[in-house]
Amino acid sequence: MDKKKTDSSSNKMVLGMCLGLALGTAVGSATGNIGLWLPVGVSAGLCLGLALGGSKEDAESEQDSSEEENSEKS
Repeated sequence: MDKKKTDSSSNKMVLGMCLGLALGTAVGSATGNIGLWLPVGVSAGLCLGLALGGSKEDAESEQDSSEEENSEKS
């Protein structure tokens, strides 16, 4: 089960990095400064991917812990 959560998190992280790379390249070429905007876009995409992946995992872990508590009470 832990492997599935890790794969989901890493998929979100990779997706965020790819979107950030594309956005950074677009802004960098528009402003004429790709060297600045490329790493900024990758960093922003990485943070976004981690945030999206973490919020879903947190909700799943809270649901799992509440189900365990309910089964212990029964």
